[in-house]
Amino acid sequence: MKHLTRLMILLSLAAPLPAMAQNVDAGVAAIRQLGTLNGQALACAEKDAAARAKVLMLAHAPKTARFGAAYEEATQEAFLAQTKASGTCPDAKALAGKLDEVTQSLQATLPIEPPAAK
Repeated sequence: MKHLTRLMILLSLAAPLPAMAQNVDAGVAAIRQLGTLNGQALACAEKDAAARAKVLMLAHAPKTARFGAAYEEATQEAFLAQTKASGTCPDAKALAGKLDEVTQSLQATLPIEPPAAK
């Protein structure tokens, strides 16, 4: 009987794991999009867009190596790709519009938690 009870408890705890994995993957994808925009903004000297991307990263992403690495890798890849594109930078409005889209995605996948009451 004890084994059956333990098995039931373990199964009930394991049930939400696939859904959590999908949420994490969606969050990492959103952070990668943010890193891509950050790399573009840095390569195109759009300081406001780069600053906004950094603020969004710090506000939404869990403070884990996986999310940090995804952001940094996407930033570096986009920066290199943009510098090789020889002068085809998007304007500030286009970057701001893309950041707005990514912000909506971040709010859906990695919402900002309200500060804990003291």
